[in-house]
Amino acid sequence: MPQDTYSHGHHRSVVGAHATRTAEDSAAYLVPHLRSGLSLLDVGCGPGSITVDLAELVAPGQVTGLDRSDDVVARARALATERGAPNVGFVSGNVYDLDFPDDTFDVVHAHQVLQHLTDPAAALHEMRRVTRPGGIVAVRDADYHGMSWYPEVPELAEWMETYQQIARGNRAEPDAGRRLLSWALEAGFTEFVPSSSNWLYATEDRRRWFAGTWSQRILHSAFAEQAIERGLASAQDLERMADGWTRWAAAPDGWFLIPSGELLARA
Repeated sequence: MPQDTYSHGHHRSVVGAHATRTAEDSAAYLVPHLRSGLSLLDVGCGPGSITVDLAELVAPGQVTGLDRSDDVVARARALATERGAPNVGFVSGNVYDLDFPDDTFDVVHAHQVLQHLTDPAAALHEMRRVTRPGGIVAVRDADYHGMSWYPEVPELAEWMETYQQIARGNRAEPDAGRRLLSWALEAGFTEFVPSSSNWLYATEDRRRWFAGTWSQRILHSAFAEQAIERGLASAQDLERMADGWTRWAAAPDGWFLIPSGELLARA
């Protein structure tokens, strides 16, 4: 079984950012295909904000969120309790070896997961195994080299190059969005609908929030640990990159676009 390293890690700056995601801003391509009574598996569910949204859309259908981090699973369970979502449960698990029988779910969903895997096609094959015939496997992943920003702060280009080196050092693919079709074909899918959508940070509040999360991640998350351990950056370099994010956020014309590829594949 492949052994993966999660390039972002689970520092509070990472998990906190992930906890702001919703089905509306992260799974809009899937939402029209959901209806009451469907069963759904959310692979790599993180802190569960998208999972609970999806559970509300398919209620009383049962939803299971799966993540490999016990701590993150505990946070997701607390969120489900807080939001009063009785039809969702969370478990720890591995995407390459899902602990469910064949043909268990109507929908299997994974958001920003494949980019962190050493064998995304194998993961898609396993996700297909637990999806009922005619069901949907839905995946969405960012494309790092497809990201664009203005003004062209040099430290942001340095951040991008450092992250690319970290992710590729983990045998992962940060430019995953453009490869979804390729991986789906390798996994044996023959019927799919590709699409794409963006996150945009171009208002003062959005810029400040986004830059704040990344400046913290650069200094304190697995990004910092891996960059220093592998000789990709010094502590001073990381401070400089974090300051660059802060300068970018202060620009009244600041713009940061994150494209993601999306795929609905029929099992």
